[in-house]
Amino acid sequence: MTAQPSPAASGSCLCGGIRYRIAGELGAMVACHCSRCRKANGSAFQAVVPIATTDFELLEGAEWLAGYESSPGVHRMFCRRCASPLYSRRDATPETLRLRVGTLDTPLPAGPAMHIFVGSKADWYEIHDRAEQYPTRPGE
Repeated sequence: MTAQPSPAASGSCLCGGIRYRIAGELGAMVACHCSRCRKANGSAFQAVVPIATTDFELLEGAEWLAGYESSPGVHRMFCRRCASPLYSRRDATPETLRLRVGTLDTPLPAGPAMHIFVGSKADWYEIHDRAEQYPTRPGE
């Protein structure tokens, strides 16, 4: 997986109450098709890019940021006013956040590098790109 060059990226939630900036590189985009990600996003999959926690800067809206521990050690962060999912963090990897690419206001140069948990993807959705596909998470 190659990182996507990004001198600085920015994003926001649906209502604009939360605004953020990423100072470093965005990792390669991953589309997760597991049932938890589908439910958390109300969609066929969730598209994320890994970023360094230290590169994430909340510019506005700390009072609107809320979290939900969807499984032990996995925290999904969202705007409590408009419910936009923003990123997730894992207790096991505190140095990395998984940013929801749909909240970026900065265009991305490439689509998904891989699809994970396609073994449990929505029956009604077909993957049409050439990115690698894994039945679970690579290495599991």
